[in-house]
Amino acid sequence: MTLVISIITIMYLLLIAGLIYGFDKVKVFKLANLQSKTTFSVIIPFRNEAKNLPQLLESIQSLKYPKHLFEVIFVNDFSEDDSVYLINSNLSNNSSNSIDFSIISNISKTNAPKKDAITTAINLAKYNWIITTDADCILPEYWLNSFDEFIQKNKPKCVVAPVTFQTEKSFLNRFQTLDILSLQGATIGGFGIKKPFLCNGANFAYQKEAFIEVNGFDGNTTIASGDDVFLLEKMVCQYPNEVQFLKSEQAIVITNSENSLQQLITQRIRWAAKTSSYNNGFGKFTGIIVLLMNLMVVLSLLGFVFCLLKTN
Repeated sequence: MTLVISIITIMYLLLIAGLIYGFDKVKVFKLANLQSKTTFSVIIPFRNEAKNLPQLLESIQSLKYPKHLFEVIFVNDFSEDDSVYLINSNLSNNSSNSIDFSIISNISKTNAPKKDAITTAINLAKYNWIITTDADCILPEYWLNSFDEFIQKNKPKCVVAPVTFQTEKSFLNRFQTLDILSLQGATIGGFGIKKPFLCNGANFAYQKEAFIEVNGFDGNTTIASGDDVFLLEKMVCQYPNEVQFLKSEQAIVITNSENSLQQLITQRIRWAAKTSSYNNGFGKFTGIIVLLMNLMVVLSLLGFVFCLLKTN
């Protein structure tokens, strides 16, 4: 037993050390005020997001990128609230800051509504560079500028970018914030050691032609979630040297944490349900080692408590 614990601990420490090394290997990208050139189709699926849309729409209007170089496609996934009205009223009535936007209806073909929504929008997108985000996000004002300059300098086919949570005072929010920071660290670390295995669909970009080349979401449409990680796996397999991480403060998208413990548990169950379908060997190895280490810690604490009770 001692040998097993020692092996798991050593493997865990080596894994963490490798990810830390990889994190530092990915250099911070800084804007250089290049002339904007890249055209983007920003895709935002939504369903009953009326309470979250105002902050997203305000951030879209505040983007510093030239308006003629991007469009925003909102995909209505059978909303029953005022989401469509809010989008139209906010973006149509602002003639001084006109945004090229459209609202389309999702065409459901599979058991994965979000993947269907993204595919539906990509089929109608005007531009080759696709960026997906979520309806509960806030976009930084130099968001598209960061992607544009990174694309101009590095010539990628797929770009993963950072995500964090809005800061609140609740314990649950702070726990999730620490959790997502650790996930972002592991994401960047994976890219740094040439083993990318994580990304977040709230801040994910790729060429339309690359999406078509890898057959989009074909092969995993039976799983509702995974519109980001499964596509990343395909991109890495097809373009191993052209999938990169945009490590820039100006590119950080802010999203909402789960509001309750029940919602958090449901989210994690949903995440866990798709892990068996991962094809990334390093991702599976990382998950197993982290699981074993956490299990070992929990069992050790339970064993310690049991020994105390037995002694008393």
